[in-house]
Amino acid sequence: MFVHVTQPLFAWGALEDCPSLHSIKALLDAIPDGKLIESLEQARGRGRDDYPVHVLWGALVLSVVLRHPSIEACLAELKRNQGLRWLIGIESETGVPTKWSMSRFQYVLGQPPHLELLVEVFNKMTARLGEAVEDLGRHCAGDATALHARRCKNKQTQAAEQAQGLPQPCGGRKEYTDEQGRVTQVMEWFGYKLHLLVDARHEVALSYTITSAHGDDAEEFIANVEQAQANLPKDRIQTAAFDKAADCDKVHHDLHQKAIKPVVENRRLWKDEHERQLPGHRPDSNIVHDEAGTVYCYDIKSNPPVRHQMAYIGHEAARGTLKYRCPARHQGWQCPCDARCNPGKRYGKTVRIKQERNLRRFPAIPRASKQFERLYKGRTATERVNARLKLFWGADDGNITGAPRFHAYIGAVMVVHSAFATLLAAAPRYGGILGGTRLGPVQQALQDLFKKAG
Repeated sequence: MFVHVTQPLFAWGALEDCPSLHSIKALLDAIPDGKLIESLEQARGRGRDDYPVHVLWGALVLSVVLRHPSIEACLAELKRNQGLRWLIGIESETGVPTKWSMSRFQYVLGQPPHLELLVEVFNKMTARLGEAVEDLGRHCAGDATALHARRCKNKQTQAAEQAQGLPQPCGGRKEYTDEQGRVTQVMEWFGYKLHLLVDARHEVALSYTITSAHGDDAEEFIANVEQAQANLPKDRIQTAAFDKAADCDKVHHDLHQKAIKPVVENRRLWKDEHERQLPGHRPDSNIVHDEAGTVYCYDIKSNPPVRHQMAYIGHEAARGTLKYRCPARHQGWQCPCDARCNPGKRYGKTVRIKQERNLRRFPAIPRASKQFERLYKGRTATERVNARLKLFWGADDGNITGAPRFHAYIGAVMVVHSAFATLLAAAPRYGGILGGTRLGPVQQALQDLFKKAG
C-alpha cells in the first residue's frame, strides 16, 4: 500500500481494491485479538477442533476485508488461494471451514462474553490510534443509520437472545420533512440501527452501538460519547455534532457536564411565536431571541422598528456566559437608536446571557455563528463512514439471520474499519521517484506501539 506524502493521514482513497497478501498480513497483525481467541478456545473446551478458532476468526475477517458478497464466496477463494490460506493458518484445502461451521462460529461470537471482547478489540485499536494521532477525536460527529437483518423464526431462540441483552430486529420508519413540516420522503426498513461517533476530520469511527430500529438516537449519542472518551486521552473531545434528534435538555446537560461543546441542530417547537424577550431583561428592553437562540436587538427609533442580529463576541467559559455587543458599533455603521442604547459606551451595548438559563437554547457555540456552521458540516464525515461500512464491507448485507450472528458480523466490520485506519496511519509516505518513502511522527509512533505489543 503506497500513500503519497501529499495525501491526508487517513487516505481512504488509497485503499487497494484487491489488497495484496502483504497488506492483508499487516492488517491481521494489527488486530489485538489474543484475548478474544483465548476466550473462544476456552468456551470450546474439549469439543471438536476440526477447524481451529483462529482459522474461523481469520475467515470471518477475510470475508469483510476482501469485500465478498457472502461467506461462501470467501470460503471458495480460500480453497483456490494457497497464499491466502497460509495467512490464517490453513495448511491445505481440506482445512477450509464449511459454511455451517462459520455460521455456528458467528452465533457463538455474537454472545456474551465473546461479544464484549470483540468490542474491546475495537476499543483497543481506537485507543492506540488516539495515542499516536494527537488530534484524533478533537471534533466528533454522530449519526444513526439503518441496517437490514432477518429475525430468527424460533420464539424460544428469540427469548434466549433477549435474555442475553441482544436487541431483536424490528420495523423502522423515518420521515423527512421540508421547512413547512410536510413529509417529503419516507424510509422504511426491517432490522437494526447502527449508532456511530466518528472523527469529523479523519473519518475514523471512535465508538459504536447497535440497537433495534426503535433505538433512541439521543441516548445512544451520549453512550457513544462516553465510550469515545474512555478510548481517547483525557479531555481530547472538544466538540460533538449531531442532528436535531439529539436536541434535548438531557443531551445538552450531559455534554455540558463533560466540558464538550454541542453542535446540535435546533428542533422547531414554537408554533406561533417567532421570538421572545431575552430572559433577565426588563419588559421594555429591545433585546430578543429566536427559537434557535440567536440574539437580536430592535432599532425602535425607526418606523417600523428594524431588527438586527447582535454581534457575537465569544463564549466566556469562566462566567458561563455568551457575550454579544451592539451590531452597529461592532460593524461600524450608524444606528438611529445609538443614543438610547450606547450613551457613554465605547463598544456599545453589551449583553451577557447565562447559559444555565437554557443550555439547549444557548449552547457554547451559538447556532448563528460561522464556527457552528463549519463544525456542523463535519457531520458529512459520518455519511462517508456509513457508506464505507455498508458498501465496501457489507454491514448492510440484509441476509444475516439472528441477533448473535448480526452483532458478530457488525463487530467484525468495525474491527476491519479500525484496522484499515491503523494501516493508513502507519503506512510510509511515498514522495515520488526521487523522494522514496519515509516515516512521519505519527507513523513512527504507531510502529513503536506495534513493537511494544509484540
